[in-house]
Amino acid sequence: MKAVGKYIVIKELQEKTTETKGGLLLSEKQREDIRYQEAEVLNPGSDVTLLKVGDKIYYDRHAGFNIEINKKMFKVIKEQDIVIVI
Repeated sequence: MKAVGKYIVIKELQEKTTETKGGLLLSEKQREDIRYQEAEVLNPGSDVTLLKVGDKIYYDRHAGFNIEINKKMFKVIKEQDIVIVI
């Protein structure tokens, strides 16, 4: 699998959960105040110069799309959706 152009194949990292005052457990995806999610770069596209395989990033959680390959789910985003490289 190889990303093309400015696309990047990422693996979303484990979700963290938080507990509300009332005892309700929420994952980060359910929290409206968290806009960005952490992920690991699996394959940067040919036009992406600042990233390499294994980099940890934060990206806009509404960006990109999911793709299934060999019964595994991956997320594909554009380079412009990345806000931080760790």
